[in-house]
Amino acid sequence: MSTLVDLPVAEPFAAAPLLASLRGHTVPGLERHDTTIGSHTRAVRGAHGPALVTVTFDRAPTVRAAIDAAHRDDLPALEQTVRRWLDLDADPVAVDTALSADPLLAPLVTARPGLRVLGSPHWFDTAVQTVIGQQVSVAAGCTFTARLVASYGEPAPRGFMCFPLPHRLADADPDELRAAVGLTRARARTVQVLARAAADGLSPALPDFRNELLALPGIGPWTVDYLAVRALGDRDAYPGGDLVLRRALGVATAGEAEARAEPWSPWRAYAATHLWTETVYSSASVPADAGSSSA
Repeated sequence: MSTLVDLPVAEPFAAAPLLASLRGHTVPGLERHDTTIGSHTRAVRGAHGPALVTVTFDRAPTVRAAIDAAHRDDLPALEQTVRRWLDLDADPVAVDTALSADPLLAPLVTARPGLRVLGSPHWFDTAVQTVIGQQVSVAAGCTFTARLVASYGEPAPRGFMCFPLPHRLADADPDELRAAVGLTRARARTVQVLARAAADGLSPALPDFRNELLALPGIGPWTVDYLAVRALGDRDAYPGGDLVLRRALGVATAGEAEARAEPWSPWRAYAATHLWTETVYSSASVPADAGSSSA
């Protein structure tokens, strides 16, 4: 069934940077971005089957979501998925007030009041995409992820594909996975180990989730910290080792980046998003190695 719902959003709300981030992370087949009307469509999963969500940002102070669900009972949960994905439950006044106290961030907050942290419809999707995107550009990571979705995903409405389920990737033939996606042997192994862990119950609800992730081969602190920003809703998460952040701050090490961010707590994820947005989406040219960040 299809329905339209206007999701309320606290103002101020910086829609343009959020759209730019959605556009930059678009995975063909899983998603479609329409720059003409400012909409973004993505296949997601409901309890009763695949669904399709299209969001538009031209009805402030709301975000309009067109939801094509397998069953009407899925609608409330899918609405919450959209709210989490787009950070619609943020308190922008509290965030902006706190970050404006820092002379580095103050002009960025003035330029983009109400900036949101781009989230994720599901942590596993973002975790796999982050692993695939390690050490390559964001565009290349999206291309690799599109191949993964095309080969192992599940059909969704209107020709879209849902992201592969963990057991589907965990049980895939390793050589076939590498060939289909174009991954290195090490990267493919990390994807499958992560998928097996998720299939066996690894979840952000577990108290030791972070350490469980760090114990997996090929997953280090940057990946876990970035996932905390994007998929776990931790608004104080901060990937200090991120190359783009370190360049924006003019520091050489993760430790220096962490020290510089101490005054921004408990809103460091928003500070990181401001720096990513200013560096990646507002510059005429993106740094050649910006792929070291999945901003």
